[in-house]
Amino acid sequence: MDNNSMVLLVVAIAGGLFLIWLILYFIPVGLWFQALVSDVKISLLQLVLMRWRKVPPSVIVGAMIEGKKAGLELYRDLLEAHYLAGGHVPQVVHALVSASKANIDLTFQIATAVDLAGRDVFEAVQMSVNPKVINTPPVTAVAKDGIQLIAKARVTVRANIKRLVGGAGEETILARVGEGIVSSIGSSNSHKAVMENPDFISKVVLEKGLDSGTAFEILSIDIADIDVGKNIGAGLQIDQADADLKIAQAKAEERRAMAVAKEQEMKALAQEMKAKVIEAEAHVPLAMAEAFRSGNLGVMDYYRMKNIEADTQMRESIAKPESKKKSDKLK
Repeated sequence: MDNNSMVLLVVAIAGGLFLIWLILYFIPVGLWFQALVSDVKISLLQLVLMRWRKVPPSVIVGAMIEGKKAGLELYRDLLEAHYLAGGHVPQVVHALVSASKANIDLTFQIATAVDLAGRDVFEAVQMSVNPKVINTPPVTAVAKDGIQLIAKARVTVRANIKRLVGGAGEETILARVGEGIVSSIGSSNSHKAVMENPDFISKVVLEKGLDSGTAFEILSIDIADIDVGKNIGAGLQIDQADADLKIAQAKAEERRAMAVAKEQEMKALAQEMKAKVIEAEAHVPLAMAEAFRSGNLGVMDYYRMKNIEADTQMRESIAKPESKKKSDKLK
């Protein structure tokens, strides 16, 4: 056998194997036989059509076999529709089987709706059987006496299957619990009362119905730890005192500035009056000379006036030392 014949033989064998694989791929006889022995009614033609609809037959057949063994009636059309809608068929079937064994009322419509909503329906069923504990971050609150408390809580929740679609998640539960803790501590008259009875916070928070509108049911809220923080009340009083002091200093500075301005104004007014007096005194000799020329003032009148001025100056000189002595005594 020459080389060309060998090549043709190899190509023929490879083509035959590929053809056999192609036939078995589009006609999954083994999968059909597996469904047949599992008492799952599905025709070979439907398996071929699944390939053309781009639905993996193994996923659908595996889901139907699992449901059949668990006593559930699953329909091929509904499983295919859920897969084509972007759902997770195996997880939905796992959830239905688990819910059936745990005696939880979960229908196929609800399970597929929860899965398409982006939630893990199998995990939700498990959480319904085994409640989950959520640890809250440290929550800071201040009692009425001004003492800051830092509390941590453990929230035990159970999934509510009926509210999984459209219900709020864990973040909402944590936010509501934190708000309830802040409100409970803030309404306490003393931080000591909270430290003595931390269960008071749990009772108050549980009575508020924080799980309404969420995908969970709160079973219990336990205060894990409470630490004492800063004295916020004292700090606020100190800040208020500093603010009042600054306000008083500002007002005092304002009054001092007004007093200085008033003093400057009075000095300016005194200088103006002094200038006017000097100006008036400068006109006196001119007026006297004019009076002499006009005959309204005589020589005797002039000397009499000088005597009065001299007498006045003498009295002032005598009175000044006495006033000075009195001021020294007062000091």
